[in-house]
Amino acid sequence: MSRTYLVTGGAGYIGSHVVVDLLTRGHRVVVFDNLQQGHRQAVHVDAPLVVGDLNDPEALRHLFGRYRFDGILHFAANSLVGESMKRPLRYVGDNVTNALNLIRAAIEHDVRRLVLSSTCAIFGLPERVPIDEDVARNPANPYGESKLIIEQILRWADEVHGLRSAALRYFNAAGAHPTFGIGEDHSPETHLIPICFEVVLGQRPFVEVFGDDYPTPDGTCIRDYIHVCDLADAHVRVLDALEDGSCHYNVGIGRGYSVQEVLDAVRRVTGHPLPARIGGRRAGDPPVLVAEPGRIRSELGWQPRFTDLDEIVATAWRWRAAHPQGFAHRQAAS
Repeated sequence: MSRTYLVTGGAGYIGSHVVVDLLTRGHRVVVFDNLQQGHRQAVHVDAPLVVGDLNDPEALRHLFGRYRFDGILHFAANSLVGESMKRPLRYVGDNVTNALNLIRAAIEHDVRRLVLSSTCAIFGLPERVPIDEDVARNPANPYGESKLIIEQILRWADEVHGLRSAALRYFNAAGAHPTFGIGEDHSPETHLIPICFEVVLGQRPFVEVFGDDYPTPDGTCIRDYIHVCDLADAHVRVLDALEDGSCHYNVGIGRGYSVQEVLDAVRRVTGHPLPARIGGRRAGDPPVLVAEPGRIRSELGWQPRFTDLDEIVATAWRWRAAHPQGFAHRQAAS
């Protein structure tokens, strides 16, 4: 059945891939984005882009008055962990307030499904790894705190108003769409794989590795890298699960790769020597963060298609090599 979905933050990295997935499955999509971090060029031509901000209730009233939505997928947020430690009030305040505005609008206009792009940062320094849904939630930064507060608000929105929601928690999205010409482009860039590509393209001199003395096999931090298309599939798949009630899932491939393993994968894929320098540890970086995706696999039948690190890196590199300046290059060439 074809439905109409609102994707907030749909001009961003993960949101734009979710838009493509929804359209491919025959749904109608409207994107709402303030373009603070998103790109017009990332939005599929078949998805109307409404430029606006979630902190503007009047813009939301106009949006919900113009379109009738069957569900919402919410990606719009400030999402840099390091910045959140410097600007905690912005992260907790803006993320929570904007989500509240969206949730109110959904309830007022009788939208009964919402998928939240959450984060495994809600677990902070986890008591065990891999991290399943029952691990104690104890955020170690304001970004994770903001997402946990939103999850709690959604619990009550369901209890009181019948707004069913799904929270998907994940760590490191990576890769790019293999056929639709969209990929990862942030400014400033803070994610490891695209930072490596900036070195390969001569846009920075080296990769800084934040510590090589962790209790891991090669001394560098280990993270769960999930391909952005697999993540998009999880967000779309969970929409149907909301028929049975609200839910939350940890999403990942279930194994981790170290920083050193990522650097080696980029070297293999690009053929570049990729110079790296060892720096000091970043405050609050746990040695190992890996999701336990057993619940989403068993309950939704979700399975990641991309589990090989070289393959994930290769999809990202194909896009970045074709767009060395990111979406700015694509705009100039069009």
